[in-house]
Amino acid sequence: MEEKIRIIISGGGTGGHIFPAVSIANALKAQHPDIEILFVGAEGRMEMHRVPAAGYQIIGLPVAGFDRKHLWKNISVLIKLVRSQLKARQIIKDFKPHAAVGVGGYASGPTLKMAGMMGIPTLIQEQNSYAGVTNKLLAKKACKICVAYEGMERFFEKDKIILTGNPVRQGLLNHTLSREAAIQSFGLDPQKKTILIVGGSLGARTINNCVMHGLEKIKMSGVQFIWQTGKFYIEEAKATVTKAGDLPMLHTTDFISDMAAAYSAADLVISRAGAGSISEFCLLQKPVILVPSPNVAEDHQTKNALALVNKDAALYVKDMEAEEKLLDLAIQTVQQPETLTKLSTNIAKLAFKDSANVIAQEVYKLAVNYQKKNER
Repeated sequence: MEEKIRIIISGGGTGGHIFPAVSIANALKAQHPDIEILFVGAEGRMEMHRVPAAGYQIIGLPVAGFDRKHLWKNISVLIKLVRSQLKARQIIKDFKPHAAVGVGGYASGPTLKMAGMMGIPTLIQEQNSYAGVTNKLLAKKACKICVAYEGMERFFEKDKIILTGNPVRQGLLNHTLSREAAIQSFGLDPQKKTILIVGGSLGARTINNCVMHGLEKIKMSGVQFIWQTGKFYIEEAKATVTKAGDLPMLHTTDFISDMAAAYSAADLVISRAGAGSISEFCLLQKPVILVPSPNVAEDHQTKNALALVNKDAALYVKDMEAEEKLLDLAIQTVQQPETLTKLSTNIAKLAFKDSANVIAQEVYKLAVNYQKKNER
């Protein structure tokens, strides 16, 4: 009887890493129901809850990110990194995977490094238009590198690169909710233009400040808003809204569980420029104003945003200028049908419709080839 194929998928830290990882796992399961999948994440991070909720086993590593501002604090980070590599090595020895996938995030570094050293074929999924340091290092031993942007040869060996796009959350494309019903589900008026404000799964301080300081502007705009604050900002946001008085045009929440409804309701989106979010906007043809986070490695969100802006597929406001410009631009743009149509048409051209399945096929090919080579 032929041995079952076993795959390790490693990474996480934010929804932007977890959703693609789970999408790849789901695609592998759909294509090959007998496949065994083990996730490796970072202890205490979001994936330790989200991955089991999606039906997969996960083991955590004691890994942490480097502190770029306080270099002396990195002694403990280095100790955790060594411990994580040793634990990753043991996980690989116990699980005996036929391939390992890295989707970015703290845990993917030690896991894929050890897999490569132990001769396990590895695949990296680089989400951004500017490759991170970890992926550039891991790429030397990687067999395949799945990317979402053209021109990635400046970071990786050309022969390893496959242009696949980024997998997105299942369910976003399969919903049947109309715009009117979606808007009503948030207690808003289907007759009014609607702006969706999201700051990622954890929230975005700058974007939230723009809203809290612009409540009078929102009240007078004739436009309505769905505002996802993130869990860290919800108490402050609710207190500020309550103090401002009656705001029936503003739906405030810390987390939106039904993003398909939120996207259906939105005529325009305000968002950070994470790679996963951008992939969703492309697939859903959503006009968007991007406010790249300045607090990310290599300023990769600005590079992600400009890749769209240069093709007239998105608008862009710098983080430092957001409080002055963002709400005015959004209120003005959402009432310009021609601008919305142009943005929607251009962003749709950048969509990849089958990313998770394509990546899953590449992972499976690597695993089967490894299995055949190691048959005794």
